[in-house]
Amino acid sequence: MLETALDARVSPETLRKIETGRVATPAFPTIAAIADVLGLSLDALWAEINQPEPGVEPAKRR
Repeated sequence: MLETALDARVSPETLRKIETGRVATPAFPTIAAIADVLGLSLDALWAEINQPEPGVEPAKRR
């Protein structure tokens, strides 16, 4: 975790807070930097967090 934080140029404490949910809405540049270090595309990350929860129907768009 230390190496990931340092490579992304964020403090290890910030990364720890994001990971544990103590930072509810991390800044976009922070997430982009972490994703880059981990080799994740932002599209893949977005798709992952927007998957519907099992047993919950997605809201219909109007």
